This record gives sequence, C-alpha cells and structure tokens, in this order.
Amino acid sequence: MLPVPTLPTDPRAQHLMNEQQRELRRLYNDEDSRTEPFDPQTLSGEGSLLLTIEEDGQLLACGALKKLDEESAEIKRMYTVPAARGRGMGRRILSALIEAGRQAGYARLVLETGNQQPEAVHLYEQAGFRRIPNYGYYQDMEDSLCYELRLR
Repeated sequence: MLPVPTLPTDPRAQHLMNEQQRELRRLYNDEDSRTEPFDPQTLSGEGSLLLTIEEDGQLLACGALKKLDEESAEIKRMYTVPAARGRGMGRRILSALIEAGRQAGYARLVLETGNQQPEAVHLYEQAGFRRIPNYGYYQDMEDSLCYELRLR
C-alpha cells in the first residue's frame, strides 16, 4: 500500500482528520468538547498535498504538506487509525511527504507534535527531524514539541 494524493474535500479524508482531532483532544484532556470539523481549505492552497493510504475502500492513514513560504513547508495531519497502527503506514506517508518537499524545492520541513505522543516523536526523529524552538501558533504551548528537517 503506497500513499496516494487525495483531495482534502474527500469525505473519507475529512472523517479521518476529524477522528485525529478527537483523539488529540482525549489525549491532551482538552476541555473544549467542540471538536472543530476539519476545514478542507487549510490544505487546498498552492504547495499543499494530502496523502492517504487506502485499504478496501477505507482510508487508514493520512498526512499532509502545507506550504509556509517559498523556503519551507509544514507536515500536518499525520494520523493512522488505531486498528491499522504498527504496519508502517505513518513511515510511508512521512517518507513520501519528505520526498514531495524535496521535489517542490523546499529548504526545510517543520512540524509540531505533542509530548504525549512518543510514537510520533520516535517516527520523526528516526526520519532525521531535530527539535527546534516552538514556532508560530505553538510558541507558548508547553506540551508542544516542534521539529525541523533540513532538505538542503
């Protein structure tokens, strides 16, 4: 199963990303019970790419690349449904996103994960991402961990 480009307006992709947000709210005891639905416009701009892995018509994993500026893009929405974890889907999606970033000419990729997600931290560090100071929206969030991968 290889990652394939998927439109962010695909209802299955929207469902997958809404599930990701619900899981993160539970994991971090986010008291705001209004799970914001995924807005496809956030991944519809120039330089954005959503990849998914599908099996038997069901999307099992996703990840996205979102252009920040001419030199950098952000890895977003990395998620694998719990029943499909441990099968290397996240690693395949991340590798494909890194390659897409290289082909797009980005100098670096950045991402944010949380301190309650050791599997994600391990995945990113194994792929060569290194900790950086928290950036942008995550700057003052104590449980956020930000990473960067230099592509050139």
